[in-house]
Amino acid sequence: MMNEDLREDKPREECGVFAVFGHEDAARVAFFGLFALQHRGQESAGITSADGCQVWAHKGMGLASEVFREDTLSKLPGRLAIGHVRYSTTGSSVLSNAQPFLVHHADEYYALAHNGNLINALELRSELEQKGSIFQSTMDSEVIVHLMAPNLKEGLEEALTKALARVQGAYSIVMLTRNRVVAVRDPRGFRPLSLGRLNGGWVVASETCAFDLVGAKYVRDVQPGEIIIIDDEGLHSITPFAQERPSHCIFELIYFSRPDSQVFGQNVYLCRKRLGRSLAREYRPDADFVMPFPDSGNYAALGYAEESGLPFEMGMIRNHYVGRTFIQPSQAMRDFGVRVKLNPVQPLIADKRMIIVEDSIIRGTTSRNRVRHLRESGAREIHMVVSCPPTRHPCPYGIDFSVRGELIAAEKKDEADIASFIGLDSLHYLSVEGMVQATGLPRENFCLACYSGEYPLAPPQSFGKFCFEGC
Repeated sequence: MMNEDLREDKPREECGVFAVFGHEDAARVAFFGLFALQHRGQESAGITSADGCQVWAHKGMGLASEVFREDTLSKLPGRLAIGHVRYSTTGSSVLSNAQPFLVHHADEYYALAHNGNLINALELRSELEQKGSIFQSTMDSEVIVHLMAPNLKEGLEEALTKALARVQGAYSIVMLTRNRVVAVRDPRGFRPLSLGRLNGGWVVASETCAFDLVGAKYVRDVQPGEIIIIDDEGLHSITPFAQERPSHCIFELIYFSRPDSQVFGQNVYLCRKRLGRSLAREYRPDADFVMPFPDSGNYAALGYAEESGLPFEMGMIRNHYVGRTFIQPSQAMRDFGVRVKLNPVQPLIADKRMIIVEDSIIRGTTSRNRVRHLRESGAREIHMVVSCPPTRHPCPYGIDFSVRGELIAAEKKDEADIASFIGLDSLHYLSVEGMVQATGLPRENFCLACYSGEYPLAPPQSFGKFCFEGC
């Protein structure tokens, strides 16, 4: 099928969240926040807004620009709003699983948008259903709302604290009631979440690039284990959970986050250049030039070229206007699935030795097809360097490689075997030490389980067989 041919052979992170408090056109601000976070999820988008008395919501399947128009935004009034863009890491992509998730309970509305994956969601859902809870979706996020319900009579802060004390996993959450916005980050800080100011109001986003687009000023990160409640009296912060060792997902710096974002205190663009420099110090075969497979490998390739002294070239050109199509190519167009996104610059490549800088190899199939096209364009030697170690272990915290069999580095015996499968003359992965050093942060700050198999939170027994739908 064409859709399978076009599937990018890259890790996918789950979602992006955005919240705004104290802006007269909050839903519009949220829309542009989601627009900036679109790379974190392209399956669905949603916004819920409030004016202190009423709550409005709209969500749909597709990109934010497809789901929201002027007439839709005009029906989302209020000074408060939260938004969500989703990529499903497991399971179905259907409207019932689009977020924010909105419920009405005891004369109050509660909307929730979640980025992450709760590893004990199946267990909690089973327990709640036995007690009479009726679920509207298959999202792990809904578990949090059901856990809150019995304690809401004690207040939102107490109910949320007790609910989150029972969940395990990765979560960066924004919530909305009629007159409050809440932001929460799990005690290990797996996923990023930032706080900013906008014209006297507040904004919260998965990445700081969203602040830049809406004209907000970055203030600080939401701290791991912190709950922030924003209302007309201002910002109130509590840290009710025991302190845990940080477990920041290092893939945020390597691949997921936009290069113009500030994540875990680091500029993503500069971090990726340092990763490329580390690669060049570890491995530099004889070659004529350095090139990325755009756009993901661009910044590490720039760092590699600077450190090695080799020319930087764009040997493959990306079509930025691919969009979505359900029209199947003819049988004669057998290479459509590969060439539709990237096409080689043949005169540049012919009879040349090149080093391709990649940020990751997950399944290896797309890299194999692209390398084949470089060979057909006359490349004499093709070497590849990767700005992270081999990904050998599945992720239970919200990245879409949740089954070990999906990982080429887990299936092949060594780098030479992987190089042979892809069609390379040589292959080198960045060492764990070189990767961590390039981030500028201590090793103990990161979750490196996908490389080492050492999980900061033990995965559930069902992991790798059937997973709850994280988002």
